[in-house]
Amino acid sequence: MEDCIFCKIIAGQIPCSRVYEDEKVLAFLDINPISEGHTLVIPKAHAENLWEIHEEDLTAVHMASKKIIRAMKQVLNPEGVACLQLNGRGVNQVVMHYHLHLIPRTKGSEPLPVSSWELKPGNQEAIARLAEKIAANLG
Repeated sequence: MEDCIFCKIIAGQIPCSRVYEDEKVLAFLDINPISEGHTLVIPKAHAENLWEIHEEDLTAVHMASKKIIRAMKQVLNPEGVACLQLNGRGVNQVVMHYHLHLIPRTKGSEPLPVSSWELKPGNQEAIARLAEKIAANLG
């Protein structure tokens, strides 16, 4: 994609702080990190989101992520790593190229809003009906 910043990074037109690369995936440190080591893992083949990404590329992103968080554990010793992936402008996806954020969390880190919310019991009947509708549309 001509206007995609991540495609330009893949093509070498824009520099990045590369962490990992193979034939299907590129991973680099985020230039606006939430925490030290915040890494973006992207497929080299352009796909905007989870709806569009090819299964092989999705698998490659997650297999690379596993390697990367092992290295993060050795270097940063985080208490955990948040894996965040947004799909669409309605959830604040800014770069329209599929990407997975790996966000190391250390002891004393402020909670990430997306990983810390108040638990409120849902309507179990409505939840069951919705599950049936979604399951019926799997293809």
